[in-house]
Amino acid sequence: MGFGSYDESEQERQEYSADLDENDGVATGESEHRGSVEFEIGASNDELLDRLKDIKER
Repeated sequence: MGFGSYDESEQERQEYSADLDENDGVATGESEHRGSVEFEIGASNDELLDRLKDIKER
């Protein structure tokens, strides 16, 4: 079987475990962001829309 070929028998042999452990999750508090983000676009809405139109036409 070549690279990227689909083998239906592989789908039948897969085993899934529905046993979930509380310790397997991600602690969301560890990734909490406290701060602010500021940025300047530097272009008007019309300029940005024109640029988007140019990109879509390509």
